Amino acid sequence: MIKEALKATVFIPTYNGEKYIDEILKMLFKQKAPFNYEVLIIDSGSRDNTLHIIKKHQIKHPKQLKLVEIDNKDFGHGKTRNYAAQLSTAEIMVYLSHDAVPSNVNWLYEMVRPFDLYADVMGVVGKQSPRPKCVPLLKYEIRSVFRSFGPDFGTTIFNKDRFMVGEALYNATSFYSDVNSAVRRQFLVEIIPYEDVRYAEDYLFGKRLIDAGYMKAYASRGEVVHSNDLDLSEYKHRIFDETVGLRNIGITVNTPSIKHIIKMITLGVLKDWVRTILDTQYSLKRKLYWLVMNPLYHIEKWRGFRLAAKIDLQDESIINKYSLERLRN
Repeated sequence: MIKEALKATVFIPTYNGEKYIDEILKMLFKQKAPFNYEVLIIDSGSRDNTLHIIKKHQIKHPKQLKLVEIDNKDFGHGKTRNYAAQLSTAEIMVYLSHDAVPSNVNWLYEMVRPFDLYADVMGVVGKQSPRPKCVPLLKYEIRSVFRSFGPDFGTTIFNKDRFMVGEALYNATSFYSDVNSAVRRQFLVEIIPYEDVRYAEDYLFGKRLIDAGYMKAYASRGEVVHSNDLDLSEYKHRIFDETVGLRNIGITVNTPSIKHIIKMITLGVLKDWVRTILDTQYSLKRKLYWLVMNPLYHIEKWRGFRLAAKIDLQDESIINKYSLERLRN
């Protein structure tokens, strides 16, 4: 009897991911996929309960769940994802972050299906939906971003052509997020690998893919529940990391004036107040809490953005001082 080839490897890089990894793995092993798939985890030195949870699932799924442990200093957002592709023999690499939970049992099928339908599609980005009780600023930004990529009842194809005029349209076309994505493994290994950059390796990969003339799909039904669990003291540092990452891959980020920042904070706060009041997913007590606290997140967002826009990218001491990843390690 000929063993069916491995169609997909679902890869998750973990580091202190105990909060969601159990829920993620439970959903992964419930997937109704009409093909063989495996789950590969590379852990980079977790100090919490992450490894215990993973090994508990390994006992139940010894042939389907693989765990590789590396030193934290050896981890790199692009480098480790490339390493996972080299370890796999599957046709498709599917990437999840350790806090992104598939929302349904058909998630994996939906992430892989565009590759079977369109030969020129090399990458797939899945939908992200925010956690119902997360920070309003994050919640409404995530909804707005993914709503713009296409309807929930179909798959959208993006490519670079003569109709793509202007930076905003280009950025939307090349948008790529490794929170929930998939790529042809051979393409990643042999043609366009991830760059070993500090941050925004996924944005850079999306740009290189589109610029090279390949297609990207948006799989709205390949949905995960994801929003970063950040407290107020961390939010500025997260925005700082993201903005520095964009600058490092060549995206122009202009330093906003104080007047512009005040305007954007005011508009953002007013819009979020209305949305929060109408949001049935928040209790009355939580609504009152966010009406007070959410404006502070807007302030921290713009503080982090302005700081990252102004710094010298060669100044490692400043970057290390404000980077959330550095603060957490």
